[in-house]
Amino acid sequence: MFEYMTVQEAAKMWELSERRVQKLCSEKRIEGVVHLSRVWLIPQNAKKPTDARRKNIST
Repeated sequence: MFEYMTVQEAAKMWELSERRVQKLCSEKRIEGVVHLSRVWLIPQNAKKPTDARRKNIST
């Protein structure tokens, strides 16, 4: 079975606000996230989503 972390744990680990992590979950930008009632469960091995506002420009 998978190991999950809470929004609060992910926010601390990724240095984001809890609200931002909730938004990323609702936008399905975190792979494997599960929504149960009012709780988001995020896989322990989930990677922090890239910031869609920034472009990765290689020179």
